[in-house]
Amino acid sequence: MSTTDTRARTDLIDMADLTDLTPGDRHGRVYWAVADCWNVVRRGLTHYQRQPVLIAWQLGFPIISVLLYGYVFGGAMKSPDGGSVRDFLMPGMFAMTMAFGFMNTAIAVVTDASKGVIDRFRSMPMAPSAVVAGRGVNDLIIACSELAILAATAFAMGWRTDTGIAASLAAFGLLLLLRFCLIWVGILLGLLVPNAEAAGGLYAVAFPLTMISSVFVPPSTMPDWLGTIAAWNPISSTAAAARELFGNPVASDGSWIEEHSLLMAVVWPIVVTAVFAPLAVRRFQRLSR
Repeated sequence: MSTTDTRARTDLIDMADLTDLTPGDRHGRVYWAVADCWNVVRRGLTHYQRQPVLIAWQLGFPIISVLLYGYVFGGAMKSPDGGSVRDFLMPGMFAMTMAFGFMNTAIAVVTDASKGVIDRFRSMPMAPSAVVAGRGVNDLIIACSELAILAATAFAMGWRTDTGIAASLAAFGLLLLLRFCLIWVGILLGLLVPNAEAAGGLYAVAFPLTMISSVFVPPSTMPDWLGTIAAWNPISSTAAAARELFGNPVASDGSWIEEHSLLMAVVWPIVVTAVFAPLAVRRFQRLSR
């Protein structure tokens, strides 16, 4: 056999081996979807590691907010039961921080889109849902860090819980559930807005969304029409449920939505996720078509 024939035969063998090792043959689609998602998560966390200013801002802003509202404005606020203002305020601050996080998601997504990163992902043999799901998992990891830092800061300021560990963990779980559902809102907005500057303008939406709620004051202290809007705000349900689980003062005027805050703190995120997660994935699939 000539040298040329030998090389040709070797090339055929190598190609056969590569064919046997293709992802679709050795593993199912679910496996590779999870693997692709994890690679996107690793990429996001590495990005934070190489640009520590971003993580310092994202984790530092909640601390500044808690200190600002707790010490500067705390003296002008009143707890519904006449007790500690910080015990009433801190669960609301936790919920507000989780809600504001969707802005970080939107800015990160639109930045990747403007730099062509998402187009590169779309040109690769990746699961269509892996990019958006990876962004969601990455932001949820950061949210866990934010919540841990917030809780430590609040504890140092004198905030305490009056319930057991299980109830407190359930409260933190509801806060993360709120963050999870709003991640999909941030992803969709990041895919819709044209650039990072436009994404920054979404603060005009995020600010009233968090302020017209029970984060700082009971809805019963607002005008009737505004109080109704605040009471039905998903952030209010999570804040009220967290207060109840932490054993902190709860602001309630006896309305149905406030009396069932624990239920709605689960229902609202499920509804938001069911609506916005498919929209985000579909929008990603339709990019540049």
